[in-house]
Amino acid sequence: MQASTARPGPRNAITDVPGLKIGQAEDEAARSGVTVILPDNRAVCAVDVRGGAPGTRETDALAPENLVDAVDAVVLSGGSVYGLAAADGVVAWLGARGRGYGLVDGIPRSPVVPAAILFDVANGGEKAWGESPPYRALGRSAIEAAGLDVRLGTAGAGYGAMAGSLKGGDGSASAVTSDGFWVGAHVAVNSWGSVIAPGGRTFWAAPYEIEGEFGGLGAAGLAGPPEVWGLAKRAVETRNTTIACVATDAVLNPAQAKRLAVMAQDGLARAIRPIHAPFDGDVVFALSTGARPLVEPDNFTLARLGALAADVLARAVARAVFAATPWPGTEVPCWRDLPGA
Repeated sequence: MQASTARPGPRNAITDVPGLKIGQAEDEAARSGVTVILPDNRAVCAVDVRGGAPGTRETDALAPENLVDAVDAVVLSGGSVYGLAAADGVVAWLGARGRGYGLVDGIPRSPVVPAAILFDVANGGEKAWGESPPYRALGRSAIEAAGLDVRLGTAGAGYGAMAGSLKGGDGSASAVTSDGFWVGAHVAVNSWGSVIAPGGRTFWAAPYEIEGEFGGLGAAGLAGPPEVWGLAKRAVETRNTTIACVATDAVLNPAQAKRLAVMAQDGLARAIRPIHAPFDGDVVFALSTGARPLVEPDNFTLARLGALAADVLARAVARAVFAATPWPGTEVPCWRDLPGA
């Protein structure tokens, strides 16, 4: 049985999934930023961690056997360990508005905000912040800016990112199935591996491209001999990580959301080569806004959504690099500068 054909949504972004907003904020001097995925209501969430050097917050709470059954936001941040503080700003903003997990009447609610970070602190920006890193403020600015519009490329958590030897960034994509299920993905691409095939500028994600959304080059330029990776970072550049969130409006329980996250990770493998290295911290969150019940048989529908999430995430990776531009006043290799672009 073959799944129905899907198509991108009007924004071709994770905010095409009903019930989701996104906020992005940057510190131009520090060359870093934060992205917040904000559901309108608490959403079921799961996580899959594949990288060998992850940096995360609240991910243990997402295990299906644990107490937490939903989250209030998801944070993707630059800044390495300093970037985990971005979730503090988001938690404070949500708590002040009465959002979060309620334990006892009369005490503040506890917003549940899982987060993941990437390493961008060696990109030449101003990092002499002493005891006042900018990330708590960036998290607050990002959630305050949350809406439906998404900026691609050098923005949000991907502001300071490099994708192999090319400028990385924030990417987003979406799809809706013919029977009405939405799937979206948002990613901050700071990979050690290359997003394009050797010897040209064809994205590894080319087979999944829709309507020329990242250049329309087709897949004819794809070739991947063993240990020939193209524009990957040098072996000594071991400060990386690609972090992402996929989302659907299907009603999923925590275990089903975990399977969605696991399947979605294949999107990174389709778009980046190599991936999940010892010095990558690759993390994929999965959100369910719970607007549409799964169509029976449930497991088949879940498999369809997981396969689609992988495709959408691969497209989001390529769209991030396709849209990336240099930091102001700098010359940074970008996809658009490659020969033939």
